Amino acid sequence: MLEARLAQASTLKKVVEAIKDLVQDCNFDCNDSGLALQAMDNSHVALVSMLLRADAFQEGYRCDRNIALGINLGSLTKVLRACQADDILTLKAEDAPDVVNLVFESKDMDRISEYDIKLMDIDQEHLGIPETEYAATITLPSAEFQRICRDLSALSESVAIECTKEGVSFKCQGDIGSGSIQLRANHDVEKPETKVEIDLTEPVALTFSLKYLVNFCKASGLSTSVKLCLSNEVPLLVEYELQSTSYLRFYLAPKIGDEE
Repeated sequence: MLEARLAQASTLKKVVEAIKDLVQDCNFDCNDSGLALQAMDNSHVALVSMLLRADAFQEGYRCDRNIALGINLGSLTKVLRACQADDILTLKAEDAPDVVNLVFESKDMDRISEYDIKLMDIDQEHLGIPETEYAATITLPSAEFQRICRDLSALSESVAIECTKEGVSFKCQGDIGSGSIQLRANHDVEKPETKVEIDLTEPVALTFSLKYLVNFCKASGLSTSVKLCLSNEVPLLVEYELQSTSYLRFYLAPKIGDEE
């Protein structure tokens, strides 16, 4: 059976909020090393990959055998709204489950809520994500990245991300005008929350859909920083780190030529 206790229900709540507009139904794959999720959006442009390692479940984690929990994320969102941010969340499922059980306990144990969600049989192809040596890795505050994507999306549907030794620039061109934002590496010891790191082996310039990037930014509440990994002609990796080296990752295929 599966029994996984999260010290803060808000972790799962924020993950689901961040991906529910990209993916409707998906399998949560549970094994003894943790709880994982991988799914593509309907247009096959973006891929979501999440891993909550067993260590992230500080209150305890047990999974006797591999279980796939097929869940509609809209249903899960509705149930997770019933929990408080600092509730302890326990997920339970039998070895051949038809429901997953969620229990929310307040910190002082004076309120316990319990819900069952019916599981779905989802035939989902598991994609092997190749290990990639990226030409550029940019680490920046997640709030800054969210602001850049939101501001530029008012002007255009696409953004060109260009990384050189001078820094990283975000440029867009739309019907009502154009915009450009440039960030340089910044290590202000007194303000670590503003840190921008750029690790570059060769210049990169790629164009991406802002609609998807704005969507990815819904995960900003999970981590104070976000990592962007780019290489020419391969999908962009947007990574939000979670506790215990767990993560929520988004992959986005670049736009080619005049494609809109």
